[in-house]
Amino acid sequence: MTGKSAIHLAKRATEVTPFLAMEIMERAKQLETQGREIIYLCLGEPDFPTPEPIVNTARKAMLAGETRYTHSLGRIELREALSDHYQQRYGVTVDPEQIIVSSGTSPLMLLLFAALCNPGDEVILTDPGYACYPNFIRFVGGQPRFLKTRPEQGFQPQAEEVKILINERTRALLINSPANPAGSVLSGEELEKLAGLPIPLVSDEIYHGLTYEGDERSILEFTQEAFVLGGFSKAYAMTGWRLGYLIAPQSAVRALQTFHQNVLISANSFVQLAGVTALRECGSYVAEMRAEYNRRRRHLIPRLEQIGLKVHTRPVGAFYVLADARHISNDSLALAREILEATGVAVTPGIDFGQGAEGFLRFSYANSMDNLDKAVKRIGEYLQGR
Repeated sequence: MTGKSAIHLAKRATEVTPFLAMEIMERAKQLETQGREIIYLCLGEPDFPTPEPIVNTARKAMLAGETRYTHSLGRIELREALSDHYQQRYGVTVDPEQIIVSSGTSPLMLLLFAALCNPGDEVILTDPGYACYPNFIRFVGGQPRFLKTRPEQGFQPQAEEVKILINERTRALLINSPANPAGSVLSGEELEKLAGLPIPLVSDEIYHGLTYEGDERSILEFTQEAFVLGGFSKAYAMTGWRLGYLIAPQSAVRALQTFHQNVLISANSFVQLAGVTALRECGSYVAEMRAEYNRRRRHLIPRLEQIGLKVHTRPVGAFYVLADARHISNDSLALAREILEATGVAVTPGIDFGQGAEGFLRFSYANSMDNLDKAVKRIGEYLQGR
């Protein structure tokens, strides 16, 4: 009997860094099984149920046999509804043939960066920024080029600073507004300046629908040569439904579609029909959820400051507060683990979002007001006695 041969994993697989928000959540689940009461403020997941009309549409569609493959770009009903949404919301024309629907925005990011980057090509990212962006880029052979951003700018990129980083290997600038982790929003003036840069823009607009102050603008208002990522997870409380889309310039659609055919085929048919209902019928549900998030946001920020944490960037979108805890510890992962073990409150360490957020903690207010108060009280008492 011969011995088993050793399994050699590819370098790109072993270099993917852990998603620390999930690591914290998974440890919290372990503690919960031991009888601990855990308050989850670590994940960007709405605590509201999916609106009933969306659920009803999916149920009826499944019973009607809508369980087969769809067109690889997505069902035309959904792409037309998205086109109408962008016309009504932002006043921009999007051809349904420019839209690729998939099972969430994450696989679309992977496809997009694979299409944009040859080995060694660069994508400019903000530091801090969403934890998974660099992994997607590195996985396809690209290189993230980090732009250190500042709290007084909402950790958002400035066109003059981006311009300095552009070179012959630069393939795109990735922006995120409303932003994770800081909850900041790019103004129309700032978007216009970024749109004037001599590189394509990739705009992650997954938190659109969750802006509480000022106007919410799409990059497509300022350029048609941008890639827009959007989805239903956040605004419509549909994280587990896995439904996202990519709007791409016409010149790039065919290559992306072909890749999508090979890798993902199509999103679930009945889920796509549910997405049509979300866009056509559920604006009032989104408004109610947004109003409640806003109430929690206004409630949470001063309470975090009362326990000694500093909020340099007042969030105006998404559902996060990025709080400075550097006066307590410069090791945010160790501090987040310490807080979880001692208090039963799960928060995300800033290092998950890059060196620019080391020493910070991200709090999600996608949780009840009672739980927010309880969490802050526990953390405050712990820090006071630390």
